[in-house]
Amino acid sequence: MSKIKLGIVGYGNLGKGAVEAIKQTDDLELVAVFTRRDPEDLTIDDPTVKKVHISNASDYKNEIDVMLLCGGSATDLPEQTPYFASMFNTVDSFDTHAKIPEFYESVNEAATKNNKTAIISVGWDPGLFSINRLMADAILPSGENYTFWGKGLSQGHSDAVRRVNGVKNGVQYTIPSESAIEKVRSGENPTLETAEKHNRVCYIVAEEGADKAAIEQEIKTMPNYFADYNTEVNFISEEELKRDHSKAPHGGFVIRGGNTGSGHKQIYEFSLKLDSNPEFTASVLVAYARAAYRLNNENQFGAKTVFDVAPGYISPRSAEELRRDFL
Repeated sequence: MSKIKLGIVGYGNLGKGAVEAIKQTDDLELVAVFTRRDPEDLTIDDPTVKKVHISNASDYKNEIDVMLLCGGSATDLPEQTPYFASMFNTVDSFDTHAKIPEFYESVNEAATKNNKTAIISVGWDPGLFSINRLMADAILPSGENYTFWGKGLSQGHSDAVRRVNGVKNGVQYTIPSESAIEKVRSGENPTLETAEKHNRVCYIVAEEGADKAAIEQEIKTMPNYFADYNTEVNFISEEELKRDHSKAPHGGFVIRGGNTGSGHKQIYEFSLKLDSNPEFTASVLVAYARAAYRLNNENQFGAKTVFDVAPGYISPRSAEELRRDFL
C-alpha cells in the first residue's frame, strides 16, 4: 500500500512536533518542510526530507497529498490556510475561537473552488475538546458546559505575545481556578464570568530599549486573547526564559453538569494532561491528515471541522479492525 505523502509548512515547535509524530506512523510519509527562513538553516534528522522555501511550495502540488499548516493563528494561518487550500488538501490548528466562523468561510471558498479538502481548527482545543463539548451537550441537554485550560503553556497565546512590538521572546501560561473546577464537579452548575475561570500569566523578554509599560498595556488589552482575563505580565531575561520556561506542558478539562430523569445529577468529564503541548497538538494534526486525504478521495471538498469527520477516518486501522478491537 502506498503511503499518504505529507508536507509541513512552518518549522517552529508545532512543525517539529509534526515531524516526530509522522515518524511514529506506518502509513504516512513526510516529503518536505516549507519555511520562510533559509531552508539550509533547518535541522531535520531524515536526509530524505526536502527543505524548501515557502515561495516554492506550488511546485509540489503533484507530490504532496496533504499539507500540515503549522504557523500561528494570530497572523500566519488567516493568510496561509486559504492560500494553501487552493493548491493542497490541508490541516491546520487555527485556535482563535471567536474568529473560527469567518476563518471557515474564507478557507471553504478557496478549497471548494479547487476541489480540495481543508480540515480547520484541529488540535485539542479547538479539536478534541470541541468534540466533547458537542457530545456532552447532545447527551445531557439539561445542563451546562464548562471548559478549563491548564495549568500550562499556551502555544497560540504565546505566539500572540511574541508578535507584540518590542517583545523579543515570551510565553504565556493559562492557570485554571481550582475553586471554580470544584464547584462544577459538584454539580452546582455555577454562573462563572470569564475572569473567574482562569488567570493568564506572561513571561516576556523585551527588546533592548523597548517601552515595557506599552508592551504590558498592549498584551492586557489584546482582544480574543487577554482582554477578558486577569492577566499578569512579568519581564525576565533571555537566560531565565530558557532556564525556566523551555518546556511546554498543558492540558485541561471539559466538564458538563446535567440532569436526567427525575433530577439525577450526571457529570460528564474529559481531560488531558500533556508533557508537551506542541507535540500532542501535532499528533492530532497528523491523525487528521488521513481524514483529509480520505475525504478528498470521496469528493468531499471544502472546509471541514472535527464535527464533520467520523472517528474512523483518522485511524490507520480498517473498519473491521476497529469494530473487533475498539468497539
